[in-house]
Amino acid sequence: MNLNNIIRRRLRENKAKRVGRGIGSGKGGHTVGKGIKGQKSRGKDNIPAGFEGGQVPLFKRIPKISGFKNHRSRDILAVTSAVFNDIKEGEKVSPKYLFDKKIIIRMPKHGVKILKGNNFSNKLEFKNFLFSKAAREEIEKSGSKIL
Repeated sequence: MNLNNIIRRRLRENKAKRVGRGIGSGKGGHTVGKGIKGQKSRGKDNIPAGFEGGQVPLFKRIPKISGFKNHRSRDILAVTSAVFNDIKEGEKVSPKYLFDKKIIIRMPKHGVKILKGNNFSNKLEFKNFLFSKAAREEIEKSGSKIL
């Protein structure tokens, strides 16, 4: 046999074994290459993706492991109105001002909310804040402006 008289097989691929077609097929016998007993040896091999034999599958366990973040939650930082007693009167106050003075340690994504504290007395100008009802009344009663 020489290289010039080798018969070229089509695409040089082996044909797939036909499983379950008797002993002479090359995969014959009674197990036909599927092992002995068990779920995959019987009937259709129709196991859904992610099936773990009755154990809760990984894709269902992951949310329980890592927790849950509510995508509708808002990043709002709360500050009491008593914080503003140390600021001198007539000052224009904004969340950026509080951050620069290190009264708050971070700039929240959805704003700073002022809650009612005890004995707010300064006259200030508030800009870009959120207010609770009680805090708004207290601030307006002191003579401060809300812009």
